[in-house]
Amino acid sequence: MERSDPLAALRAFRDSLYECFDRRSDALFELTDAILSAGGPTPSPVHLSLQPPHRRGWGRLYAAIATGRIDAEALRTLLPRYPLAGEGPCVYAVDVSVWPRCDAEASPERGFYYHPSRHSAGQPIVAGWAYQWIAQLGFARESWVAPMDARRVHPTENVNSAAVRQVEALIRRSPEANGVPLFVFDAGYDPVQLQQGLEDRRVQVLVRLRAGRCFYADPPKAPARKNGRPRRHGDKLDCGDPSTWPTPSAEHACEDERYGRVRVRSWAGLHAKTQNHPGHGTGLPRPIKRGTLIRVEVSRLPQRTRKPRVLWLWWHGPRGATPNLDLLWRAYVRRFDLEHTFRFLKQTLGWTAPRFRHPEQADRWSWLILLAYTQLRLARPFVADRRLPWERCLPHGEPTPCRVLRGFSALLVALGTPAKAPKPCGRSPGRPKGRRSGRAKRYPALKKAA
Repeated sequence: MERSDPLAALRAFRDSLYECFDRRSDALFELTDAILSAGGPTPSPVHLSLQPPHRRGWGRLYAAIATGRIDAEALRTLLPRYPLAGEGPCVYAVDVSVWPRCDAEASPERGFYYHPSRHSAGQPIVAGWAYQWIAQLGFARESWVAPMDARRVHPTENVNSAAVRQVEALIRRSPEANGVPLFVFDAGYDPVQLQQGLEDRRVQVLVRLRAGRCFYADPPKAPARKNGRPRRHGDKLDCGDPSTWPTPSAEHACEDERYGRVRVRSWAGLHAKTQNHPGHGTGLPRPIKRGTLIRVEVSRLPQRTRKPRVLWLWWHGPRGATPNLDLLWRAYVRRFDLEHTFRFLKQTLGWTAPRFRHPEQADRWSWLILLAYTQLRLARPFVADRRLPWERCLPHGEPTPCRVLRGFSALLVALGTPAKAPKPCGRSPGRPKGRRSGRAKRYPALKKAA
């Protein structure tokens, strides 16, 4: 391969990707190309077998999903080699997306999760599978992210502990980056549990807080007493009561093109009263984890129809590090790029459209969707912009994922495929006469105990 080949990086990624498929590798690889060639969602996965890149029959497609084998650890090592281009510290977003399977009573390991648009018995709760994603963010005005990992979280598993393990594994696999990496979490995560799990790691943690939280400063030094327990909490800071706010330890103000006047204030050395900790119920004192409380105020939002709301964030970094307020508020704003990615994966690539019975099949399909999106990101500079008549023109080199998907099928001709040609085989005998599959076993959705 010549060094001047502009498609060298994309070809190298596809070759390495093919090596990560252990069983039914040819069918899995051609299924990924079929997803990229479809140009949009399909009624069911079997329609992907009609795409030109899929040279095998529809039976091989279902066999690849049912019995194929993907080396997930090899993929988690491969993806960090293709990060987003940019300077400065690496910023990652961690979030959970739900695959609704409300009526799939024969599917095991389902749980109850919050859903913003679907309801059950009047509550925004659905039964399904939850996948936790880690994706690298960029600061350009675009919706591209670089997914690094996707893992299904069991309903009885603590989502904060699962996030800590994913972050630690990513740090071990990722190459040395400039600065300390920053991981951004939404309000569904507990900042204290994340800080406890990542306290010994050289990372920064930024978590959004719900409204009405209370934090405490360290108590003033008092003379030793013979009786009574010394104070562990000092002055109280109530996020909803400005009269309890002390003088900020740092403040930052700037003018932004989209958000107008931005004011960021921080209070360092605060801690919260933890409820869930390893010594809960043993009578031992609660652990105190200190961090920095941040308040972000903007004068307007990009959508002028909505009023801006105050944003409370919790930051923790390595010992001796100070928060960069300008970086932190911009990093959390870019976290919403992952939400746009989830919408693209579900509505355009059809991530949650198939109705698989077993969660292992959903895991394989999720990896194929993630890998298809990564190929779209790497092919962005080489695909012509095929905009529709009612779409606006975009600057050169900044096509959206939907527009790259439209032209990717033409790029496949130049890329080629490492998959081998299918071998002729006889007709399948099918199910023996008189044999019935029987009624599938039912599994109730699991509810996490309080």
